[in-house]
Order: sequence, then structure tokens, then C-alpha cells
Amino acid sequence: MAISFCRLSSGTLNNLYKNSRYIMTTPTARAKNLLDSVKDNPYFTKYAKAITKLQETNPEDFVARIEAKQALEKKNREEAKKFKNDASAKPKLSEHMQKKKALLSDIMKVELLENKGKQEITDIWINYHKNKDCISGILEPHVFDKLIDNGLKYPTFILPLPRENGYEFILVQFSNNEIHMTPLLWYQTHKENAPECMTIVHYEDFKESKNVVLMRGQFDIKSISVQEAQCLANQLQLYYTTDNDTRLNILKTFNQRPDEFKHMDLIKQLESIELFTNDNKNSSDDVDDVKKIIEKKQ
Repeated sequence: MAISFCRLSSGTLNNLYKNSRYIMTTPTARAKNLLDSVKDNPYFTKYAKAITKLQETNPEDFVARIEAKQALEKKNREEAKKFKNDASAKPKLSEHMQKKKALLSDIMKVELLENKGKQEITDIWINYHKNKDCISGILEPHVFDKLIDNGLKYPTFILPLPRENGYEFILVQFSNNEIHMTPLLWYQTHKENAPECMTIVHYEDFKESKNVVLMRGQFDIKSISVQEAQCLANQLQLYYTTDNDTRLNILKTFNQRPDEFKHMDLIKQLESIELFTNDNKNSSDDVDDVKKIIEKKQ
């Protein structure tokens, strides 16, 4: 399904990334400099003792590990630069993006579900999509309301998708009860006419009567796998529906202070999910599914 994406303001993509350089010295001195550079990481305090011990006892290994990570980050920055000069301001959504809300009756016979309970509707919905090229799920009304409220405040965002040799960034745009996604590379080439890699639609037909919102995401199987589609959907919920000050600040920065936005903040959040799940045995399915994608990449 083709849609018209909004043109992004030049500031949103022009100032995403800043390069940093380190002075090469002896391994010990280099390790000390690198140690100083990672102290801003939010997880440094937790692992400070182990990190410091490695830096002191085996500076060569410490330097090799940090430099390997920096090399990957540099590659990601260089790839991201391809996207930053092709966006200019567009004052409002295109006419196509402002179309009426998608209706459940467009894809199912709603009358056959009206006498069903919440759990039965949920089971029917999930089973209906099992053998289709899409993902599906349900949201509690208060979660959906939070998603849409934040979508109105922060209608555009990017999400990192782990790939074999780094990360691909996916542009996200909200429109009514729909969420449209396209790779930034496609946006660079086609701008607002970029084809979508996934469209997520939320159906509110039973929001009031059954206390449930139905969700499905149709994706381009030539572009992303079902696991990658789920990873994007789950990241979206982590940013737009959970009470996490760090992720909320990243959303605000991208939309309100694009000159301060750093794409590595997104990658750090994605990579930190593994640490989170190790410390929380009862972590959510959203976090677990994103972790599986990270592990697959590694």
C-alpha cells in the first residue's frame, strides 16, 4: 500500500550525528582515554569495577573491544549521512495521509464478533492472522490512548533495525489510527512518495464495548521478515506507551530539538534491552521479542 510520507524538516536529519576522535598513544594511555569516553554510558556505574579491572590488567584487550564498537558506530554514522541532506520542511500531512480512519469492517464481518467476549475476539483475531504476511496483537484501551496521544505529540521518529553488519534506520510517521514505516534509504530516494515496508493499523471497533483494540501490521516480505516486523512494532510500543524518561526524552529531542538528536542514543537503548532482560526475569514480551532480534544479529 503506497502512501505519501511527510517531508522532514532539514534540521531533523541534518544534525543527527557528530563525529568524535581520539588521540592515539600507548595502549595503557589509550585505554585510559577510552575508559573516560565510556563513563557517560548509563550502565557504566553498574559495571565500573569489571571495566576498570580489564582496563588496568589487559589494556590491549580493553582497547580492542572499545575500538571494535567504535568502528561499528562510525560505520553507522557514515551510512546515516546518506540520509541527512534530502529532507526539507513540509507544513502539513498530504491529503492521502489525512484519509479517514481504517475500519475493521473493511477486512472482517464485524457483526459476527459483536456477541463474542473479549478473549474470544482476541483468539479469533490472532488465529485469523496466523498464516498471513502480517503481525497482529491487541492493546488495552489505556495503552492505545497513550500510543495515540504520544503519536500526536511526536508524529515522526526513527527506529533502528539490527542487520548483519550494523543497523538500518526506519522512518516512522503517525496518521490517525495508522502508523507508516519506510527505510530512510527509501525516503532519501523517493521522499514523500517512499514505499512502505510496514503499515500498522489499530481498530477501535470494540474499544468501548469489549475493552480491546485490535492491531495488525502488514509488511513487505521482500524488505523485512516477520521477526523484524515484530521488533519494530515492539520498539514502537517501548517508546510510545511505556513510562521511561530516557526514551521519552529521545522522542522529544527528535521532534522538538533535532539539532541535539543523536542516533547512537537509539542504538544504546536497543542494546541495553539485553541488560534489562537479564536483570528482570518477568520482563515483558515486547522486550523479549526485541532481544531475540538483537541476539540473532550478533
